[in-house]
Amino acid sequence: MPFQSIEPRRLYRQIADQIRGLIRAGEFPTGSRLPPERSLAKQLGVSRPSVREALIALEVEGLVEVRIGSGIYVLAMGGADDVQAANDAAAGPFELLRARYVIEGECAALAAKSARRAQVAAIEAALDEMDRERRDGRQPLASDRLFHLRIAEATGNGALVQVVKQLWEERAGPLYKQLEHHYDSPELWTAALAEHRLVLKAIAGRDAAGARAAMQRHLNQAYKRFSKGWDTLQ
Repeated sequence: MPFQSIEPRRLYRQIADQIRGLIRAGEFPTGSRLPPERSLAKQLGVSRPSVREALIALEVEGLVEVRIGSGIYVLAMGGADDVQAANDAAAGPFELLRARYVIEGECAALAAKSARRAQVAAIEAALDEMDRERRDGRQPLASDRLFHLRIAEATGNGALVQVVKQLWEERAGPLYKQLEHHYDSPELWTAALAEHRLVLKAIAGRDAAGARAAMQRHLNQAYKRFSKGWDTLQ
């Protein structure tokens, strides 16, 4: 038999494979609760964010259900209907946030240096649309994406625009959306909007260091919000 190419697999996928295998082997029957996230991380020798990404992947597949304030429960085996969607993700949600921390932080700094007045106005217009959607009780995802893309465009670097677009394509994928689903609330968007305004203020003030810090602070806060224990959320 000829050699087959070896595909590098993300850590969260390896964790998901182990948990999936135990479920299929009957170690965790339908309706049972998986060990807590902290316990799984300790037993597997990995970080809690990696375990959370794996559990989100299994939830997207339909193998488990996250019940906030209660735990992670095993569903009937027939529910795994979206395995490919979970496997197609290039990065887990927390990996994605860390990549955005690096890249979009620098985009904000460059935008502060090179943005034209019309570009600053366009960033502000996207932010105002976010605020309108939030006040109307709508999830402002499209205007959020537009805010970040307009910052990338204000750098004057087409390659950075394409990178940010690609990051946002991943952000719109099933893993990130499923993780966000557990935390989505008016309070989350109110906090995010305030963080965005600090980014805009620094860009408009031509403060490159301040713009970088504000964008990185925003993405770090998103990381922290999505890291809150499921057993403590209500």
